[in-house]
Amino acid sequence: MALTERIIRDLKPGPKTRIEWDREVKGLGVRITSAGTKAFILNYRVAGKERRATIGRPKEMTLREARERAGNELSGIRAGETDPLTRREEQRAAPTVAVGIDRFFAEFTPRRVELGRMSPRTVREYRHQANKYILPAFGDMKVQDVSRRHVEKMVDPLPNATRNRVLALTSRLFTLFSRWEWRVQNSNPAQGIERAREDARDRTLAPSELAALAAALNGLDDRFPASVAAIRFAAVTGLRIGEVLAVRWEDVDFEGGRLTMRETKTGRRVHDLPAAALTILAALPRLNSWAFTTGTDSAITYRTVRKHFAEAVTDAGLADVRLHDLRRTVMTNAAAAGVGTHVLRDLLGHRSTAMADRYIRAVGNPVRDAREQVGAAMAAMMEGRREGEVLPMKRRPDASRRA
Repeated sequence: MALTERIIRDLKPGPKTRIEWDREVKGLGVRITSAGTKAFILNYRVAGKERRATIGRPKEMTLREARERAGNELSGIRAGETDPLTRREEQRAAPTVAVGIDRFFAEFTPRRVELGRMSPRTVREYRHQANKYILPAFGDMKVQDVSRRHVEKMVDPLPNATRNRVLALTSRLFTLFSRWEWRVQNSNPAQGIERAREDARDRTLAPSELAALAAALNGLDDRFPASVAAIRFAAVTGLRIGEVLAVRWEDVDFEGGRLTMRETKTGRRVHDLPAAALTILAALPRLNSWAFTTGTDSAITYRTVRKHFAEAVTDAGLADVRLHDLRRTVMTNAAAAGVGTHVLRDLLGHRSTAMADRYIRAVGNPVRDAREQVGAAMAAMMEGRREGEVLPMKRRPDASRRA
């Protein structure tokens, strides 16, 4: 006879697992174990082989819903669609985000570095972001199960700049996962999530602040000679601190005054060194292959330099000063000295002139100059004067004089 809700409810466990079959939908039944656990099951055949899958539990769905699902599954199987057991096996075997990230760093990034399309420094930044943010958020999840909600939950607490970079990496990863057919095409969960606005930092150091910083560095020289030398080198060259710490003795041409930089954001390049930078390098002891080192066979770390720089900033009585502000100060002074866009671009080590244009605009302030000119012209016309004729403003009589 056909199953009913009452029959299912009144089923009692026996010494063995048994199944009560439904006569309304062929292959549908209710299984009850000796422990009393009940489940809707579906028997079907695929390629001549009988298979049995659990499709739900009476506590989770009604008999009517079970019959509807069983009917849909049987129709799909007859149409050649994947059967329930195969789907479950595929789900269990589906790769996790952690597996995808491992493949990203094992296969994708090395090839990009080899082709010159990605720098080792970028790879390190990606690995840091993956380890700190992406893996803790959903590394154990299946790639196909990660939703937009999971990505938003990960990035919402992050500062604007960090949010944008982690979103960019997440989007890149899931684009690759789709290409590897681990996820449905055009289903990137990071796609469309709004990026945060990043306000460009424009802090530079005034001459008096640079003098105060220099005095503070002199006071730290005996304790932290490598860090102080690296900071001074960054200040006179405008190089990024990461580029400074990567300097090896074999890369320095003292006679030609040049530094070969193997690894930068824009790839390998040669940087001309001013005499002040060469003097700093010449005064350093050659302890190993690295210029800025404490003696171990490695350069000092960014964290170490940043810590000692913060101490110097405090000793100098300065506020809101970061290491990268030294580079910004160098470039701002270069723009103020009249260095052209393309030369400034090369000083920055950028591929485009966008950042160089920004420095030049900041120094020249053409909007302010134009506003002053337009305002003066309008004032002249309103007073009946010829444009460019400047007259002193009339002073208002004192109240005592009017009295």
